[in-house]
Amino acid sequence: MTTNPTWMITGASRGLGRALAEHALAAGHHVAATTRGTELPFEHPRLTTVHLDPTDRDSCRAAVERIADHTGRLDVLINNAGYGLVGAIEEIGEDEARAIIDVDLLAPLWMTQAALPVMRAQGSGDIVQISSVGGVGAMPFFGLYNAAKWGLEGFSEALAGEVASMGIRVMIAEIGAMDTAWATGGMQFSRPLPDYDALRAETLGTAEVPWPVEPGATGGGTPPPEVAAIIAEHLARPGPHPLRVTIGEDAGQQVATVLDARMRDYATGHERH
Repeated sequence: MTTNPTWMITGASRGLGRALAEHALAAGHHVAATTRGTELPFEHPRLTTVHLDPTDRDSCRAAVERIADHTGRLDVLINNAGYGLVGAIEEIGEDEARAIIDVDLLAPLWMTQAALPVMRAQGSGDIVQISSVGGVGAMPFFGLYNAAKWGLEGFSEALAGEVASMGIRVMIAEIGAMDTAWATGGMQFSRPLPDYDALRAETLGTAEVPWPVEPGATGGGTPPPEVAAIIAEHLARPGPHPLRVTIGEDAGQQVATVLDARMRDYATGHERH
């Protein structure tokens, strides 16, 4: 039993998940860090490693209950686990579509459902959904990733209204370019159709699938420790906070561009009626 705040972070073995775990530990929190099998590359007296398949609803409930019993509470849940899939809509196979929806959309739903009874009983808690600018707009060849993140943002917005009176806050972190392996070694690709090669080259800079990656290359952008610090800063503020938080130098402008284009679409459609 501990009085230290408890954070539970999915996908904590690398990238942003690892940065969040290290930041929380440095702040004196207890961290339950989930991984699908890879051992965490660091140890700490307040760190509990949880081997978890977040697409298994029953396993999510059991993991949350185990951590809550061990530490006495659950203060922050960060649904970070996820991956990207590159492929035109016509190219994406059924198994690929179901897999990314399972990991990027349903897994955060199962973890959120598991955390809510604990947070509701203690009268407080924060749920952080790691989204991206791809949760606001969409672009060719990322349609299923966009669909999963749009779904994540949709249920999280509804959730925020359902649990605010219970002392539970919800944050959607819309992150721009981040310096991780998400866009390099961590990306998955559907089998390409040659009909899309010209658009693929125009949009992505290459028609090659998978796209070429230099050894050790990352995606560039904001370093994960900076993203983790921004998220922690928002969580530390008392009272209500914005539902959506854009993080990264490019994120705010990308979101603004998407929303501006959407408003122009609505205005044009209204004028024609």
